[in-house]
Amino acid sequence: MSASSGNPVPSAPPSYEEAVGINMNYPYPYPIPGPGLKPDGKGMNPPTHMGQPPPANNPITVQTVYVQQPVLFYDRPVQMCCPSCNQVIVTRLSYDSGALTWLSCGGLCLLGCVAGCCLIPFCIDALKDVDHTCPKCSALVGSYKRL
Repeated sequence: MSASSGNPVPSAPPSYEEAVGINMNYPYPYPIPGPGLKPDGKGMNPPTHMGQPPPANNPITVQTVYVQQPVLFYDRPVQMCCPSCNQVIVTRLSYDSGALTWLSCGGLCLLGCVAGCCLIPFCIDALKDVDHTCPKCSALVGSYKRL
């Protein structure tokens, strides 16, 4: 059999420049160093900055910021820094009648304790709201509401 069928046999594939369409006679897309300039290892030498003074050796100022975590108030004394007098304190507790105290009183009234027994919740600190105060400056620093 004969290999001449009318279709020419393709030669080697095109080069990168031919495939991408780069004209080798066109000027370079990047600058060529002129006489007296030598490229460094990464490219061209950077230009010298004229008119700018060299950096001064100024001392670095460091500011320390202390972030205090939010304090959770419950029915126990808390050690903290008072925001009013900036002293480290253990809070003083005071109890006030709150929503749970009144609801307990109303519940006892509905059960039939109307002869004065419904006032028992006002004597129990575990049913009252708690206020935390500073023992040094007497400022209110937080509260704990039962309901």
